Amino acid sequence: MAEGRVSPVRGARAFVTDWMAAWNRFWFEPLLPHTLAVIRVFTGAMAAYIHAIWLSHVDDFMGPTPWVDRPAWEALHDRDWAWSWLWYFDQPALLIGHQVVAIVAALALMVGLATRITSVLSWWLMLMVCHRLTLALFGLDQIVVMLLMYLMLSQCGGVWSIDRRLRSRIGPRWWLATDQPHFSNRVATRLIQLHLCVIYAFSGLSKARGEMWFDGSALWYALVNYEYQSLDLVWLGRYPWLVSLLTLATLFWETFYCALVWPRLTRPFVLGMAVVVHGGIALALGMPTFGWMMIVANMAFIQPQAVRRIVGKLLNR
Repeated sequence: MAEGRVSPVRGARAFVTDWMAAWNRFWFEPLLPHTLAVIRVFTGAMAAYIHAIWLSHVDDFMGPTPWVDRPAWEALHDRDWAWSWLWYFDQPALLIGHQVVAIVAALALMVGLATRITSVLSWWLMLMVCHRLTLALFGLDQIVVMLLMYLMLSQCGGVWSIDRRLRSRIGPRWWLATDQPHFSNRVATRLIQLHLCVIYAFSGLSKARGEMWFDGSALWYALVNYEYQSLDLVWLGRYPWLVSLLTLATLFWETFYCALVWPRLTRPFVLGMAVVVHGGIALALGMPTFGWMMIVANMAFIQPQAVRRIVGKLLNR
């Protein structure tokens, strides 16, 4: 063999080794919890808010004569697994107690109290209600459940939390999150990121099947729909080119989000568009909670070191 030439076997082995190392870095390289801590605060607060809304109409949602009864639910879930223990009781006292416990768990998660326990409890209690409330859910509920599911895998209570204070006083405990870099933070962050890529990809591709998204009129019909309208933006009709441009930009952004959000060069554009699109939904289409939580979910692409610097400056003011 000529000197300096690498054999095919050795080259293949090096390729596999490098690929496995990159895979491990992508999924398991220890990561600080600061970004997830901010997501935890907003997700816990929103989960408590959602449960409070459900509690305010608990009889209509889950009582003896709910909006969606058992036969309708069974017909919708005939071929999937969507079990909920809330189908086995409809007494007001038990339903109210369930929601109160869920609110307390969500608030504990928000302030970072025993997050290794309260994150799991918050996710499970909300999942039980979501499985029970088929046909009464919104995108907000599903996004919050998704974030709770991944937060419970992480050390999201490691900073800006009661867990951190308790840990400094009583020492490490299994139910207290750590503020040190941990592989579980990387896993949770990657799962949120990939889940967002799937959401946007399917949303963009489904929009691409409609003619109004290609002729630039889809955004116009959304803005003038009185069912959602919270700001009067009818004046945009004087500038049809602007409406078409915004419509096509939204379609492009959603469809190619999964590709453009990873490179550092294009990531600021993609995240900036997320703020513009979801901020617009929050302000103009009467869905402030959904728009805000989508912006919070997109924070998963911000490095924890940057979040630590920004939040640190805000807290020191």
